[in-house]
Amino acid sequence: MTRRSFLGGLPALAASPPLFEEVSAGRSGIGWVHRNAMSPERYLPETMGPGVAFVDFDNDGWMDIFLVNSGPCDFFRPRQPVRHALYRNQRNGTFREVTESAGIGGGFSFGMGVAAGDYNNDGFPDLFVTAYGRTALYRNNGDGTFRDVTEQAGLAIGGWTTSALWFDYNGDGLLDLFVCGFVDYRKETQASCLSARGGKPGYCIPRMFRPSASYLFRNNGDGTFRDVSRETGIGLRLGKALGAVATDVDNNGLADLFVANDTVENFLFANRGAKGFEDIGMASLVALSSDGLPRSGMGVDAADINGDGRQDLFVANIDKERFSLYRNTGYGMFDDLSFAGEIGRATYYLSGWGSKFFDYDNDGVPDLLVANGHPDDMVQERTPQVRYREPLLLFEQRQGEFRNISSLAGPAFQRDYSARGLAIGDYTNDGFPDALIGINGGAPLLLRNTGASGNRWVGVKLRGVKANRDGVGAVLTWRAGGLTRSRYKTAGGSYLSSHDPREVLGIGQAQRAEWVDVKWPLPSTRKERFAAPPTGRYVTLVEGEGERLP
Repeated sequence: MTRRSFLGGLPALAASPPLFEEVSAGRSGIGWVHRNAMSPERYLPETMGPGVAFVDFDNDGWMDIFLVNSGPCDFFRPRQPVRHALYRNQRNGTFREVTESAGIGGGFSFGMGVAAGDYNNDGFPDLFVTAYGRTALYRNNGDGTFRDVTEQAGLAIGGWTTSALWFDYNGDGLLDLFVCGFVDYRKETQASCLSARGGKPGYCIPRMFRPSASYLFRNNGDGTFRDVSRETGIGLRLGKALGAVATDVDNNGLADLFVANDTVENFLFANRGAKGFEDIGMASLVALSSDGLPRSGMGVDAADINGDGRQDLFVANIDKERFSLYRNTGYGMFDDLSFAGEIGRATYYLSGWGSKFFDYDNDGVPDLLVANGHPDDMVQERTPQVRYREPLLLFEQRQGEFRNISSLAGPAFQRDYSARGLAIGDYTNDGFPDALIGINGGAPLLLRNTGASGNRWVGVKLRGVKANRDGVGAVLTWRAGGLTRSRYKTAGGSYLSSHDPREVLGIGQAQRAEWVDVKWPLPSTRKERFAAPPTGRYVTLVEGEGERLP
């Protein structure tokens, strides 16, 4: 293991390389730039994108990249089509754009986010793109091309949608779709906003706009979806949703939804099976601040941060609100740990978007990466302590505490960005997860994890048979070096973005993992053991091929 020293109480790597290395466009081959149609009128959607994704669209075992574009001109009067970008991994650290040949069209909607998932269980990931305007579902044809099947699938949503995720809410083995609805935003509402500002241009905060409903679509299994938003209770709660993650907060085997709302209370939708979803956010103490006020929730994620078998929650807010780290107490309640720790201290003047728990150093416990940037480019005129462009944050978990090691993470963490979406994925297949960050109005930021810890790992791709093919909702437990770890396979998380579906199981300095257990999600009832999985490479674990456990 790399020798460590301590500087100011923080662990510091004694030698190069940095923890993350920025990969330039010249080296990666990714020359695409996000366009946000920034205008003198300061329309709110200009501030919100873009989302990004790691997705193996050609199923060759290497993560490709999808980048959502917003628009080259006024989204109220679109005159030019949006150009998203799909890049194929060349398996040598570089990418080649294949957008046109893959049949990915942008249309005339102002793009926001992306969710990748195999909704038809054919082994190839499909893409759902959210927008201000019409959403789009691109079905993967399995030959390197996609087809726009939005209309026939029943997923042509209007209005303003943001994050989306694929998960199996009803346990039938098919991935359903949750879509965040943001605010009711039209030209006349923008005019009212400017009038309230005395005619002075500037971005109006979401508090000035009416909330809207989010969506839940049930997969019919024949390529179509049915809107079950209202009958499940999801559509009865009006919010201003930006980020969402599907996880199981009460360990009942059903996937719940944690939804971050901007300027109204967050939702925690507990899955009650045939009874639909119940919002327990207020009762669980994750809806409001400790002062009883709504905050500006943007990016979210979930993980078992302390190894107690319960899913904890994270939500990034706007400046002067601090970000929240909620510990699941197991009694239907959560405690906010951020105020007493370095997360609260580091985030007071920041505004967070893309957020993801992942084990960057493969020591077996989740760390946290957050992408930041204020939505208003003129904010410093009002609040000198707050900047439009802000730094990334990396928190390493050590002995149950998250410690800010951003100053040690590499030169990219010493610069400021108007960052939005964040996806985690191992595009080099070296077992150390990398990061892709969407920059509002700029080129994406690709960060390669240098693997400085030298820790070992086991790579796992799940393949469900009765369960959904992606294995979303599975529980993985592994043992190595005398320690047993566990992880729930969440869906969504972060902001507008989609992650590498594979799981990297860190085993630290152990020579090997003794076993990996998989508890498959419903409708499967299998829990099975895969003994002595290979170390240092990826392996596919197929439901039904392991040793069945009681």
